[in-house]
Amino acid sequence: MPAFDDDPVIHDVRSRVASLHAQLVRYGLVVWTGGNVSGRVRRGGDPGDDLFVIKPSGVSYDDLTADDLVLCDLDGNVVAGTHGSERAPSSDTAAHAHVYRNMPEVGGVVHTHSTYAVAWAARGEEIPCAITAMADEFGGPIPVGPFAIIGDDSIGRGIVETLRGHRSRAVLMRGHGPFTVGVSAEDAVKAAVMLEDVARTVQIARQGGTVVPLPQEAIDALYDRYQNVYGQQTDARRSAS
Repeated sequence: MPAFDDDPVIHDVRSRVASLHAQLVRYGLVVWTGGNVSGRVRRGGDPGDDLFVIKPSGVSYDDLTADDLVLCDLDGNVVAGTHGSERAPSSDTAAHAHVYRNMPEVGGVVHTHSTYAVAWAARGEEIPCAITAMADEFGGPIPVGPFAIIGDDSIGRGIVETLRGHRSRAVLMRGHGPFTVGVSAEDAVKAAVMLEDVARTVQIARQGGTVVPLPQEAIDALYDRYQNVYGQQTDARRSAS
């Protein structure tokens, strides 16, 4: 068995990322085999030496196992001879790889086709920060990234350009849909769930009248409290992969 398949760190990331795909189904964020979760494998030393695991292309969520996940380097190349290496990785692999190469703090990336977030992306319109839950989680509006075609790292470039220096862990890629990032794969999945929730709520609110964004000082205070005070002090919701 290849040494990589004996690595307990890789095994742990595989197991966690495989189980997280069930959350996309549970919260109604994907249809059929679309969407994916990836998780960084931190190897110590130079972040450029890290790896990541990602869902194989076109595999049913019901059939997905940890060994099905494809192990890739940060150039998006499949690590030959490892579990899952006989499968084609997700068509979004180049985008995920670009994010990991250029945002070393990111430990997880998620792409979904969740209905309300995709609707905002179809309009090419950012979601205004009009509710406290959105200020808590994202620290402001959800930005829109550029339109890009799947197949190379164009989507990844758009994600990085849009999110770098931005509080939001979510971006709406124009005409495509949402991508979320986090310090871990779990964190990125949570962001995807919360994104669809606020996208739905703000859309429904707008149908009833004008949506009024929160004042910036309130957003700042809410974000600081939620990120630094809310919850148990031992809460590991943002533990790194």
